[in-house]
Amino acid sequence: MTTLPTYDQLADLPAYSERRVPVAFEDINGHMNVRHYVGIASEGLDDSLTEVGIPTNWVDRGFAVFSAEHHLTYVNELLTGDTVSVRVRLIGRSERAIHAVVYLVDETRKQLSYVMEEIFLHIDMTTRKTSPWPEDVAALVDARVAEHEKLSFEPMLSGSIALR
Repeated sequence: MTTLPTYDQLADLPAYSERRVPVAFEDINGHMNVRHYVGIASEGLDDSLTEVGIPTNWVDRGFAVFSAEHHLTYVNELLTGDTVSVRVRLIGRSERAIHAVVYLVDETRKQLSYVMEEIFLHIDMTTRKTSPWPEDVAALVDARVAEHEKLSFEPMLSGSIALR
């Protein structure tokens, strides 16, 4: 059985979108509200994609990525003032989609807080329909997937989403 990665294992991945949890993100339960877990994870994923040829302003070039599916797992709560970072592992790519796992890491307590498994699609904005990844992006994504396959831990996948 695959288990969740440890803090030390996740440290092998670059950190993105590092920040402190502000008071404004706190909900009535005294911890960070669920919408901010998704938001921070998404921002970190976007930041990481610039390294594989998908800039945050890609829409200016007529392309975009759209989320298709998510599976969310809350592991440990984040509190106001905690420092959090995002780590991204690319699992695979099809002609028009990428499968990724995004980890929210509690840097204050040195533990995993949240896992967002996602399938996202390449979109041609002139038609607003899926289209094949550009060759240069596909090559960079494939190289990153191969690099991530060598990590010291297996990704814990939900089994509820996958590339088609």
